[in-house]
Amino acid sequence: MSMQIVDKSGEGLSRVFGVTVPAADLTQKLEARIAEITPTLNIKGFRPGKVPPAHVRRLYGKALMSEVLEQTLSESTQKVLSDNNLRPAGEPDLKPDGDMQQVLEGKADLSYEIALDVMPEFEPVDPATLKLSRPVYTPTKADVDEALGELAKQNRTYEPRTGKTVKAKDGDMVVIDFLGKIDGVAFEGGAATDAELVLGSGQFIPGFEEQLVGAKPGAETVVKVDFPADYHAESLKGKAAEFEVKVKEVKAPVDSAADDALATRLGVESLEKLQELITANLQQQYAGAVRFKLKRALLDQLDSKHDFPLPPKMVEAEFASIWSQVQRDKETEGLPPEDADKTDEQLQTEYRKIAERRVRLGLVLAEIGRANKVAVSDQELTEAMRQEALRYGEQAQQIFDLIRQNTNAQAQLRAPIFEDKVVDLIIEKATVKDKKISKEELMKDDDLPAGYGT
Repeated sequence: MSMQIVDKSGEGLSRVFGVTVPAADLTQKLEARIAEITPTLNIKGFRPGKVPPAHVRRLYGKALMSEVLEQTLSESTQKVLSDNNLRPAGEPDLKPDGDMQQVLEGKADLSYEIALDVMPEFEPVDPATLKLSRPVYTPTKADVDEALGELAKQNRTYEPRTGKTVKAKDGDMVVIDFLGKIDGVAFEGGAATDAELVLGSGQFIPGFEEQLVGAKPGAETVVKVDFPADYHAESLKGKAAEFEVKVKEVKAPVDSAADDALATRLGVESLEKLQELITANLQQQYAGAVRFKLKRALLDQLDSKHDFPLPPKMVEAEFASIWSQVQRDKETEGLPPEDADKTDEQLQTEYRKIAERRVRLGLVLAEIGRANKVAVSDQELTEAMRQEALRYGEQAQQIFDLIRQNTNAQAQLRAPIFEDKVVDLIIEKATVKDKKISKEELMKDDDLPAGYGT
């Protein structure tokens, strides 16, 4: 291929190359493609394999030239990368220069620019030189008893209130029939019979439960409420409604005792077995918190020990992803309190730093993984695909098949597995000392450093 490649500019990690492929080369490749497919064509009026090339060109020339151009762009871009020994940071941007219609018709050279960022060259820290402190906490009998008590509370029963003047209190369960109307007309999904509602649970729309406090068995009342502006049913958002309610029973909560009967109700053979299960669950929960804190401390160290230029396009893509989430949070008033009063300029400055940290950590972990031949096996990826698909219930098989056909979806599942394997490798090679801490220290929500989670 007599293509011309010109190194146009290079600032930092950004590079631009100009590529020109003569029209004659494209025509030659087109002729070769025509010759390749002609024997396979079955066109009326011609014997198999005897269709004149000119006729094939008239019928399929433009489609075949599109194939030739696509292949040429791929091959020439790969040649630029290999000839210049470049490791691209992301997909190169290709920008055509000239009239592509003329190129398709074989009347003009293919001329285009390749703009790309290259991976920075840096020496990652030796994991063996890192020193980490691992928090340690073991579940106590008091922790197990506390969790057991909470479980008993969650599985409390309700028994009918008795006496002459029975009134529903906050925390009581009422058994009700109701019929909801908007402007005097019943609406779909607004009626129920023998519905069980715990007052104060927030199960029904705001304002509904409060109006039933003090109700007696047999009482009939009208509850007036407004549906929230963000209600899930579009036709009911912000609408004023009236519910005709009949209170059939008022029941008081009865705390379950932490005994064998509770265990049986939960499908466990005995209280002792239930305590064992709770202990194992707490151990798993605390192990997750330990892992979280240890990984966070590790990422802090990796960030502080590396300073190198970052691929601009990679940072921009990461920032764009973060900023779009910030915008969504602003729209739903979901911004963290500390960000609520900041200007967009302040937020952009802070979140750009987060984007830079995430990119830096991603490159460091990738380089350490590459140096230590860390890889995600087909079996690990398949299991991750299976777990992801199972989240979709009855559609699991359909989702699994979609992921199997989508390389981008697989890459998104592969990335966190790779990251965790590299983190495990670093922790294994680093000097790690255990440090006993309290449960409060382990479980408290620490402020996450910028860019936790790469």
